[in-house]
Amino acid sequence: MPRDLRAGRATHWQIMGQGARPGLAIHCSLGHAGSWVALGRDLSDLLTITAFDLPGHGLSAPWDGAGEIQAASTAIAAAFLDGPADIIGHSFGATVAFRLAVEYPHLVRSLSLYEPVFFAVALADRPDLRAGHEAEMAAFRAGMEAGDMAAAAHGFLSVWGDGEGLDALPPAICDRMAAQMPLIAAAEAALYEDAGGMLASGALTRIEAPVLLMEGLRSPVIITAINDGLAARLPEAMRARIGGAGHVGPITHPRAVADAIRVFLSPARVARRNPEPG
Repeated sequence: MPRDLRAGRATHWQIMGQGARPGLAIHCSLGHAGSWVALGRDLSDLLTITAFDLPGHGLSAPWDGAGEIQAASTAIAAAFLDGPADIIGHSFGATVAFRLAVEYPHLVRSLSLYEPVFFAVALADRPDLRAGHEAEMAAFRAGMEAGDMAAAAHGFLSVWGDGEGLDALPPAICDRMAAQMPLIAAAEAALYEDAGGMLASGALTRIEAPVLLMEGLRSPVIITAINDGLAARLPEAMRARIGGAGHVGPITHPRAVADAIRVFLSPARVARRNPEPG
């Protein structure tokens, strides 16, 4: 499991699978490269996946606050690629994948994205969801304002966790997640204010790579609104809903997520999309 500089930042990664197609997997906030092991195993015949730890996660260097974290993560992702790859992203990592497709389109063959948390899309299209979303996030924000990172982590995971909550995790993991709460706050400029300019510039409408938008049936309501808004803007988007899954579906339901990706990447689907002239 190597660790080296990528886009000027010490970054750890691992490689999984033996498939003919190169893939790059970008994990969620509070996750790490190992979060993809089960899904990578299920796609090992199709893809050879490089999964890296985002700044401040796993064995990569801590986030130093220099610059904007989505932009830094996008530059790291690009540094792993020397040609088109199938990109898989989860949550914040899925928004990084979108930015990769906007800024480095020649490196993206396809996008398989589970619940990209691009809140700016939903709140632009569905302002009626703002009050409910703010209520969901109130405990997280109260913890951050009070400087109580454990309380912030409890609030965050009550919405975006696997349903078990922080108390179900070993103390060492609880402490690590609490310490990572500033990373959640650091991403807000990109997720709520469109720091990357993807929404305001109309860049999403120019993404040429096919996109799979996935969501769990047990996820927060705003996720469907985000995917609705993204699908309306993208030239080509396929949808998949994962039964029984919540926001951490790639971890809790890796086989179902992998199956959706396999269908999306299948030669038959590509042939239907690009029929031969008759």
